[in-house]
Amino acid sequence: MVGKGEAAKDTAQVLVESAATHVGRIATILTGAVREVAHEVGEWATDAFEMRDAARKAEDDPL
Repeated sequence: MVGKGEAAKDTAQVLVESAATHVGRIATILTGAVREVAHEVGEWATDAFEMRDAARKAEDDPL
């Protein structure tokens, strides 16, 4: 039979391991989300630059 102290230690160990696993998974989710947001902002900025360049070309192009 396991004593109360050892049972408490085992319970604490399992809780810490579980917490570490979940924190790691959450960090992975957040990292992916930040990466995707950065990608979308970059794509949006690229679109804005392309529209600006197209507008400049249209202004310079005589009919």
